Amino acid sequence: MENFVIEPTKSSPAILFDGTTGILDIAGESYPENSYEFYKPILHWLSRFCHNFREAIVFNCRISYLNTGSTKSMMDILDLFEERHSKGLAVCVNWYCDSDNDRAIETAEEFKEDVTFPFKIKSLEE
Repeated sequence: MENFVIEPTKSSPAILFDGTTGILDIAGESYPENSYEFYKPILHWLSRFCHNFREAIVFNCRISYLNTGSTKSMMDILDLFEERHSKGLAVCVNWYCDSDNDRAIETAEEFKEDVTFPFKIKSLEE
C-alpha cells in the first residue's frame, strides 16, 4: 500500500505512515482548527491499511499536545487498532511523553486503559 504523509504545521502533527513496513509515526502538536477534517483522511487511510495489511503494525506517537477534538480522533485511531487486535493481527503503540509533562503522561495512561493491545508509554529520551 502507498505511504501516507502529511507535513507538520504549527497546529498539526507530522504524519509518516509507511505502507510497506507497517511503521506509523505521528509527531508534533495537534490542535488544528477543525480536528475532524484534519483526521478524516488519516482515519480513512488507516481503516484501509488495517484491513489489508497482515504484518505487525507499530504506531509511534510523539504528540506533545492534543486538543479535545484531536483526543477524540486519536481514540478513533486506537479503536481501529483494537478492532485489528481483536482479529488476532499484531499492533503495538509506543507513546512517547516528556517525563516532566504530567498532563501528557496522564493522557497516555488514559488511552492505555482503553485498549487491550500492547501500549508502551516511553520517555521522549528513549
